[in-house]
Amino acid sequence: MQTDIDPRSLIGRKAYDRNGTKIGTVDEVYLDDATGVPEWAAVRTGLFSRDAFVPLEPSEVVDQSLHVPFERALIKDAPDFGVGRHLSPEQELQLYHHYGLEISPPASDRDFGKLAGEDTT
Repeated sequence: MQTDIDPRSLIGRKAYDRNGTKIGTVDEVYLDDATGVPEWAAVRTGLFSRDAFVPLEPSEVVDQSLHVPFERALIKDAPDFGVGRHLSPEQELQLYHHYGLEISPPASDRDFGKLAGEDTT
């Protein structure tokens, strides 16, 4: 996603699938716990429908709307975790798998797993 967009400005924008079919309206934006980077958007898929989670990467903001590079049917079939609650790592993993996206390994310190004060020389 374009990094120069304020995630709060996405709320209320229309969202479209890869074919330009309207999915709905962005309800909420979820940030990565570790980095604070916008990672998921909850899109209200209709008046009486639920919110569907869509990945913000590799989505794009074009002409004041969010364009998600997946089919509408796949988006509507995304796991439903409810809106307004924190996404657990397990739920995020389910979403990544649903969309067939690769998961970036967490940034690791090269001393990960080493005991504090342990000398490796």
